[in-house]
Amino acid sequence: MGFLKEFKEFAVKGNVMDLAVGVIIGGAFGKIIDSVVNDLVMPFVSAIIGSPDFSNMYFVLKGDVAQGLALKDARAVEGAVILAYGNFITVAINFLLLAFVVFLLVKFINKLKRQEAPAPAAPKGPTQEELLAQIRDLLKNQQS
Repeated sequence: MGFLKEFKEFAVKGNVMDLAVGVIIGGAFGKIIDSVVNDLVMPFVSAIIGSPDFSNMYFVLKGDVAQGLALKDARAVEGAVILAYGNFITVAINFLLLAFVVFLLVKFINKLKRQEAPAPAAPKGPTQEELLAQIRDLLKNQQS
């Protein structure tokens, strides 16, 4: 089998196409979660903590960095070692929200699967051998 033919069979299989659709939808879903985190959740968290922008939250581990500089400017200071924890907080909140939404989605799908009652199995009739045995017995009874 040629290489191109094998690749075509692989690429056209349902699983590969489903995976591709899942990745595309996952990317779009990630953008929605980013927006929820950045536009809806972070303003409330920032209001509680008092910092409107988590990306500029950092510690100076080494170097002479002026107080209140933006992270980008602080990193530009020569010899400065910066521990930028604000972006991590944002990414962690983003992950937790995404994991929670996926959990709810899986829980909903499992609930739908449980609600679909399996169709009752068709009543099992006699097998062909059993029918033939009954016919044989009936014929024996008629001859007697």
